[in-house]
Amino acid sequence: MTISKYFTLSIFGIFFMFQFSLAQNTDVYQRPLQSERSHYYDAIHYKIQLKFDELKRTFWGKNTIKISPLKDDFSNCVLDAETFTVTSVTDKNGNLLKFEQSDHKLFVEFLKTYQYGDTVVFTVSYKSENVKADPTKFGMGKNYAIGLTFVDKTSDNPQIIQALSFPTGARHWFPCYDHPNDKVTQEIIVTVRENYQALSNGKLLIVKEDKNNKTKTFHWFQDLSHPTYLSTLIAGPYIIIKDSLGSLPVNYWIYPKDKNNALRSFGKTPDIIEYFNREFGYRYPWAKYDQITIPGIGGGAECTSATLIGQSTIHDEKAEKDYPSHWLIAHEAAHQWWGDLVTLRDWGYTWINESFATYFEYIFAKHELGEDEGAINLLNKKNSYLNEAHNRYIRPIDFHHWDYADQNFDRHTYQKGAAVIHMMRWILGETSFKKTISHFLHKHAYKPVDTHDFLTAIKEVTGQNLDWFFNQWFLSPGHPVFDVSYDWDSGSKVLSVRIEQVQCTSKNIPIFKTPVFLGIVTKSGKIIKKVSLKNQLEVFRFNCNQKPLLVRFDEGNFLLKEWTFKKSKEELLYQLRNDDVIGRIWAATELGKYYEESTVLTALINSASNDEFWAVRRSAVNAIGKFEGNFVFEILKKEATDKNSKVRAAAFRVLGNYGQSDLVPFFMERFENENSYLTQSEIIQAIGKCGDKSMIKFLKTVEQMNSPRNVLTNAANRAIYEINKSD
Repeated sequence: MTISKYFTLSIFGIFFMFQFSLAQNTDVYQRPLQSERSHYYDAIHYKIQLKFDELKRTFWGKNTIKISPLKDDFSNCVLDAETFTVTSVTDKNGNLLKFEQSDHKLFVEFLKTYQYGDTVVFTVSYKSENVKADPTKFGMGKNYAIGLTFVDKTSDNPQIIQALSFPTGARHWFPCYDHPNDKVTQEIIVTVRENYQALSNGKLLIVKEDKNNKTKTFHWFQDLSHPTYLSTLIAGPYIIIKDSLGSLPVNYWIYPKDKNNALRSFGKTPDIIEYFNREFGYRYPWAKYDQITIPGIGGGAECTSATLIGQSTIHDEKAEKDYPSHWLIAHEAAHQWWGDLVTLRDWGYTWINESFATYFEYIFAKHELGEDEGAINLLNKKNSYLNEAHNRYIRPIDFHHWDYADQNFDRHTYQKGAAVIHMMRWILGETSFKKTISHFLHKHAYKPVDTHDFLTAIKEVTGQNLDWFFNQWFLSPGHPVFDVSYDWDSGSKVLSVRIEQVQCTSKNIPIFKTPVFLGIVTKSGKIIKKVSLKNQLEVFRFNCNQKPLLVRFDEGNFLLKEWTFKKSKEELLYQLRNDDVIGRIWAATELGKYYEESTVLTALINSASNDEFWAVRRSAVNAIGKFEGNFVFEILKKEATDKNSKVRAAAFRVLGNYGQSDLVPFFMERFENENSYLTQSEIIQAIGKCGDKSMIKFLKTVEQMNSPRNVLTNAANRAIYEINKSD
């Protein structure tokens, strides 16, 4: 699930360091403590039949429900039911049953008493007439279309019918037990207008045409158990692009206008599924995999065998360089195992769904794009979490305080969880990690799971007790903040490395126990030392015959952390030239502090122009922006023509910060010749910082331009605001 407010968009090149106090704007512990929901029956199967009157925004439904009591003397049951009105309830023989409907529940009385393990079948008939659920009452954003809604035609989308069940939306379009700790099989039988296609979970059994009434009826069957929040129904005038992975149908449901651009977003899907088949040690478990575009969401929403994708995901060729879809397609595909095959037992265990799906975004990015792109992907995830930790709140990943289930879907669950899984993989080792996740998926397939289940799987497969790791990373809040320094004694030839954890521990943040790699580079070469941190302050001593050229803390970049590591200018210059991507980025950022040193500027210019990786060049550009003088403008103008759009965007952002009006003609010329929406948006914002009111007419024109995620419109709005503010 990556709906807009839970975005996983990249936050490039930001290091949240030197901040040892966390600003807590929300006290999440004031939210009520929740526990897993109890139930007195096992829901087995739902057979849902639906018809619509789109003009009146009305639907009629029937759900034939099969349950099995989990206690003796079972004579009634309670179902979740919102938005619609129940008109009758009958048993399997057609006898009317007594029922009572409240605002949230449906109470049904049976004609006889059943015993543990019996089978009970009954049918609920209902209607929803011109009723729309208010998503804010259920913890969702005001524009989130919870439950079943009729979507009007716009310039961006056709008229469609859609049913969104995440996280508690299923109860708005069919009566059910709506909690993830009970899984069911289901049938969706839906009658729609003849020019519509209708998608749901599982296998399409049959399509029946009624030429007299100009309708079609689609019968979908989800024959393997899944939770209600993964149920979906989408109907509209879609076209279907058919693809496959061997015998597995892989289809892309799109608006007709998007036919020429759809494969740019979806075309890697079979490769992603096959890659995950190998990574997870478990073949794709469902009958097919469909992806369908809908309005109203900014990312994706996994449903079993049928993922919903925000319509803005489909983009033109110009947008591909800055707004690719591979990460989202990979995230949602990973959910078919993590969330759909195995499902969080209760909403406090959201990490089992989202941390794994977010982590395997990174794994696929590294596989598809290479180690350096993977490293930046993981860095962005760490920084995204750190942003939330500093500006909103900290909490454990495994956390059970909330008002609404949706509150668990934050950057702790997504990005922090992904970074923690990466550390766990490092600690367990590659082979043990892969065997663990395969064992976990096989053992708990089609079942609800919790954190303890995963911890047990580690012990069963590897014999390793990772209680200590889970206690500090999953069950405690926060992260380590390190102050690192070293000293080399030329007489004794001993290198002493001092590592102190300086995070505030007053909010139950622990002193972290962890291994860490130290990289030591001398003229003779590089050695890596593995040490174990156990105490707040640790000092490690190593024989070192030569003065180090570079001492690297957390070689390999495994830890989720903040740190300070004061180094000489000479060491930073060496690191800028010789370290890995993450180290070079860090060195460029640190060298920005030496903004009066000509030797530093020369090194940064060389890095900005010649480093092989774009993220290092961009960090060097940002550091150059700390220097003053007209000659800096010429340097940055050159970098504004870099082959990578993200570097160009950084150059324009830095140039804009100088506020020089004589730069505006350069900005205008580059805007017309730029082939990147991202870079164009930065140019427009730079014009807002440097221009005057004579530019507003031009900015109003830009405001009307189409662009992915409306980046040009938003940039023009900000630029107009800046110009008016400075007047």
